[in-house]
Amino acid sequence: MSQKAIPYGRQNITPEDIEAVITTLQSDYLTQGPKILEFEEAFAGYIGCKYAVAVANGTAALHLSTLALNVQEGDKIITTPITFAASANCVRYCGGEVVFSDIDRQTYLLDINKVRSLLQASPKGTYKGIIPVDFAGAAVNLKEFRELADEYDLWIIEDACHAPGGFFVNDGLEQKCGNGNFADLAIFSFHPVKHIACGEGGMITTNNDVLYKKLLQLRTHGIVKNDERYTNTTDFANGQDNTATYPAWYMEMQTLGYNYRLTDFQAALGTSQLQRATEGLKKRLEIASIYENAFKGKRYIKGQSGVIVGHAYHLYVLEVEDRLGLYNYLRNESIFAQIHYIPCHLMPYYRQLGWKEGDMPIAENYYRHCISLPMYPTLTQQEQNSVIEKINTYYE
Repeated sequence: MSQKAIPYGRQNITPEDIEAVITTLQSDYLTQGPKILEFEEAFAGYIGCKYAVAVANGTAALHLSTLALNVQEGDKIITTPITFAASANCVRYCGGEVVFSDIDRQTYLLDINKVRSLLQASPKGTYKGIIPVDFAGAAVNLKEFRELADEYDLWIIEDACHAPGGFFVNDGLEQKCGNGNFADLAIFSFHPVKHIACGEGGMITTNNDVLYKKLLQLRTHGIVKNDERYTNTTDFANGQDNTATYPAWYMEMQTLGYNYRLTDFQAALGTSQLQRATEGLKKRLEIASIYENAFKGKRYIKGQSGVIVGHAYHLYVLEVEDRLGLYNYLRNESIFAQIHYIPCHLMPYYRQLGWKEGDMPIAENYYRHCISLPMYPTLTQQEQNSVIEKINTYYE
């Protein structure tokens, strides 16, 4: 392995990012300070939603979303098997039951027709919600899912971790992923290989005022600091009788919450990175177009992401013959492609809950052939040409 390693994803940290973090480290606040709200407001503006709640990571965002929507033990929630395990695990954290539904063969997204069949096969009220995933950056048509969800009284959590800036078109309008017009809640991740990197970090977006307030409370131990919402008396709060107001120090833990906060220096990094988000999406689309032209019509290609309007291109996926051979060959050439994903329903944990091979045939067939190629804005033309050349060399 002589050439410089080419990973499937990579963060891009600029001098401006570093300066933003240093400035925050030198400020009075490392956590629970002004940079959190600054990031939340900037992100909400970028996505086009009313509210954004910054949290520790994408998994925390999912967990808080299921808590805010009151998922209870035994509640059945539908999601896709082609996703990172957290999309399903968040339901299990609340004691709910995950029901997987197969993907669309062309888009790799949760197939709405299969979800509809699931719902039609059971009495109304059997299911409580749907968690569609904008896999690889392709935007789920949430208008269609919203109409289906309304018919069966279901909520929707959009897992948009792969798709900040992605969109689908409805009635001639671009509907950005996570904008709150169709999903009750949407979640994002700021892991280093994502579009916006905070090291770790996540965001929940919504247009629902009630859910927004619940999320803020659940994010910080279930604690409230608001005179109008306190339930204990002012006498108790002050520690003496005949007092009319609550003291400045007072707070109440009114529900069981978590410490799922983001730090100020992570938020500062995220705000800085957000300024390059549009530029990064443009570069990802350029890279995808080059891959599309390079592999279109090749005999060894069984499927590919293609160039799709509104796709955010967190990943560029090929389906190929002899995936294992190609994967190992590329690694030997210092090209570290990745596999997204092992079908979630066939992870040992979910097998123990009764899921088995053959339950999701389209997802399982996709897994046998999928490989994610290097995709990140700082990928050079020379590096991408090398990836294409090595793949062609392996097969031809």
